[in-house]
Amino acid sequence: MRTSTRALALSGAVLVLLIMAVLSLVLGSRETEPSRMLAVLMGEGDQFMEQVLAARWPRTVMGAVVGAALAVSGMLIQSVMRNPLGEPGLLGVTMGASASVVTVSALFGAAGGFAAVGAAMPGAVLAVVAVYLLGSRSGSSSVIPLILAGAVVSAVLGAYVQAMILARPEVFDSYRHWMVGSLAGARFDTLWAVLPALLVGVLLALAAVGGLNALALGEDLAAGLGVKVRRLRMMALAAATLLAAAATAAVGPIAFVGLAVPHLVRALVGSDHRWQLPMALLLGAALLLAADVAARIIARPEELMVGVVTAFVGAPFLLAAVRKGKVRG
Repeated sequence: MRTSTRALALSGAVLVLLIMAVLSLVLGSRETEPSRMLAVLMGEGDQFMEQVLAARWPRTVMGAVVGAALAVSGMLIQSVMRNPLGEPGLLGVTMGASASVVTVSALFGAAGGFAAVGAAMPGAVLAVVAVYLLGSRSGSSSVIPLILAGAVVSAVLGAYVQAMILARPEVFDSYRHWMVGSLAGARFDTLWAVLPALLVGVLLALAAVGGLNALALGEDLAAGLGVKVRRLRMMALAAATLLAAAATAAVGPIAFVGLAVPHLVRALVGSDHRWQLPMALLLGAALLLAADVAARIIARPEELMVGVVTAFVGAPFLLAAVRKGKVRG
C-alpha cells in the first residue's frame, strides 16, 4: 500500500474524529438547538448552554481516550497472538476487573465511580499476570497456551462473579451499573486516576510496534532478524493490559471496540504496525464517540449504555465484514 494512500486514510480518520467530537458536545439525550451549542463553542451563547457544555466535555474526552486505548489494546493482542479474534477479554482483563469490583462491593459496600476505578484496575492486571504465568509454564513459545490460560482464568473468574451476585443481591445492585459500560457521569478526576497507566501503555506500544512487523513474518524469522521474541511479546502484552485495564476501570467493560477496530485499521492502512498504531488511536476514539452519541439520541429522553450500542451495532457489522471477506488476520 502506498504511503500517500495511508496518509490520506489517516487524514480522513482525523477529520472523522473531529466531527464525532463536535457531535458529542452538541448532541445530548435532551433535545437542544445545535446552533445554541455551536455558539457556545465559538465563545458566545447563554449561561445555561455553557453549563451543559461543561458537563459534556469530560464525557467526550473520556470517550475518545477509552476508545483509543481499547482499539490499540486489541491491535496489539491480535498482532502478538496472531489471532484475528483477539481482544482484551481474551487475556482475562474484563473478568479480572469484574471480579475485583464484585469483591470490593461485597467487602466494603457499593463500588461506584472513583472507587470502581481503584477496584477494577488491580484486578484486571492481576488476572493477566495469572494468565501469563499459567500460559508460560509450558515452556513453549507458542501463544496457544496463553489463549487457553486466558479462557480458563476468565471462566473461573466468571463463575466467581456469578456466585457472588447470586448470593449477595446488594452486590448485584452495585455491580450492574458498572458491568455494561457507560460514559454517563464521566469525570476528569477518573481520567487522571488512570492516566499514568494509559501513558505507560502507549509508551510500551510505541516501543514494541517496530518489532511487530518482523514478528508478523514468523517467530523464527523475527529471531533471525535480531528480534527478541519473548521480550517483545511481554512488552506488547504489558501495553495491551495496561491500556485495556485502565479503560475498563474508568467506564466498565465495553465490547466490540478492541475486536473490530483493528480489522478496520488493517483494511485502511495495511499490515505495517507503524501506521496501524496511529490509525487505531483515531478510529477507536471516533467509533466510541459515535456509539455514545447514538446511545444518547436513540431512546430520547432516556439514554442507553454505550456498551449496549457497541455490542448491538458492532457485532452484526463485524459479521457482515467477515462474510464479505473484508476482514483479514
